[in-house]
Amino acid sequence: MKIRKIVTLSEETLTEGNRPVSPAARVAVAIAVLENPWAGQGFVEDLTDGIEATASDLGALLTPKVVEALGAPIEAYGKAAIVGINGEIEHGSALIHTLKFGDHYRRAAQATTLLPAVEKRAAAGTVFDIPMKHITDATIRSHHQTVEVRIADAPHPGEILIALAASAQGRPQERLAPLSTER
Repeated sequence: MKIRKIVTLSEETLTEGNRPVSPAARVAVAIAVLENPWAGQGFVEDLTDGIEATASDLGALLTPKVVEALGAPIEAYGKAAIVGINGEIEHGSALIHTLKFGDHYRRAAQATTLLPAVEKRAAAGTVFDIPMKHITDATIRSHHQTVEVRIADAPHPGEILIALAASAQGRPQERLAPLSTER
């Protein structure tokens, strides 16, 4: 695994809808920008070797970084794979849609739900949204949220940007009725 850079982002929303948010709504993202393990090989039929060489180590690297950046228990989470324009979307999917990657995060968050994800091919500096859902019940509406991310110089054409996102709560000032109230 050849990592060019690691970025961590965190934010606290203190006011929403002209009302204070207390406690502040915390969101964090940990990002690794790495060389695409399949770059320059043409079409690779079996992605197993790259998955085995990269996915688990990447999950082990990013998980403690997002946990530390959040600085609070995780209630909602998500992931992203943004592939540089010389790669395939499947290259990013191969790295994040495996238990070798995701179980590091699920264990740290004490989560039972699948990690929602975004995957796309994009040029450096593309804005992308990472979807998040509740860690144990994906039907809890308050925790359906996204965090917008942009890394100005990533991914390069032969790179993949992999990210984990975490939230310490639902959306600030959420007030939708529970899904169970609709018939």
